[in-house]
Amino acid sequence: MPILVVAEHDATQLKQATLTTLGAAAKLDGPVHVLVMGSGCRTAAEAAAKLPGVETVLLADADAFAHDLAEAMAPPLAALAKSYSHVLAPASTFGKNLMPRVAALLDVAMASDITDIESADTVVRPIYAGNALATVRLTDAVKMMTVRGTAFEPVATEDGNAAVQDLAMAAPEDLRVRFIGRDVSVSERPELGSARVVVAGGRGLQSAENFKMLEALADKLGGAVGATRAAVDAGFVPNDLQVGQTGKVVAPELYIAVGISGAIQHLAGMKDSKVIVAINKDEEAPIFQVSDFGLVADLFKAVPELSAAVD
Repeated sequence: MPILVVAEHDATQLKQATLTTLGAAAKLDGPVHVLVMGSGCRTAAEAAAKLPGVETVLLADADAFAHDLAEAMAPPLAALAKSYSHVLAPASTFGKNLMPRVAALLDVAMASDITDIESADTVVRPIYAGNALATVRLTDAVKMMTVRGTAFEPVATEDGNAAVQDLAMAAPEDLRVRFIGRDVSVSERPELGSARVVVAGGRGLQSAENFKMLEALADKLGGAVGATRAAVDAGFVPNDLQVGQTGKVVAPELYIAVGISGAIQHLAGMKDSKVIVAINKDEEAPIFQVSDFGLVADLFKAVPELSAAVD
């Protein structure tokens, strides 16, 4: 049976998480179909058709799917999913909101945030804030899973020639939710989840004003700014910059942790980074146990000096 990948997109472009989800689907045995649900999203479907390994792109274009309302998308997706052996989606806010609803409608189990695929019915996922890995076997006819975006290699963006098939899908008529509005953070910096470099700060920054030091360094490195939950809770930065167990999972080429002690909840979101640099005045801070390079210093002196050296 074929494998279905539910695409995350902004109507014109596919999100990076979709490309890594397709990388995971490539480890399964079967033709891969991509479902693009939305409104005015044919451009995104045509982009999906160019991806390698994609046999068919299913386009469900309807006004009811314009705002990614999981309540509207889950019932028709559940009906479609019965024709597939596996249904995969990114383990992003989009996937975490949609896929459990679909699994519940189908009365099947779901493996969330998988990091490896061992066979058609066996996957690996982190537990206990990433301190252990569980090997899980799925025995249902339809195997539902969300894919951690940092765990698989993304597919290329220009190497396929799949057909785009229009699909008639409709939201339930008794839908009891409606879209009110959306506040979107706009930044010229790269998206945190896909940035090559991340400069992150913790409670040691002491104020929102001091985070400007990290922003300046991130801009020079062409990177994104991240933060711990403690920094977010203190109001230093908005919560869309949070990295960790209850925030975003990142795996950049370079992760600079400034004033971060290294609580396990934060490590769960960044310990897969290729190179980790830690700056902390406490030489006993747990962050030094996972860092590749550590600097025991006052961050208020070290960060400006590092930023000046980048010039």
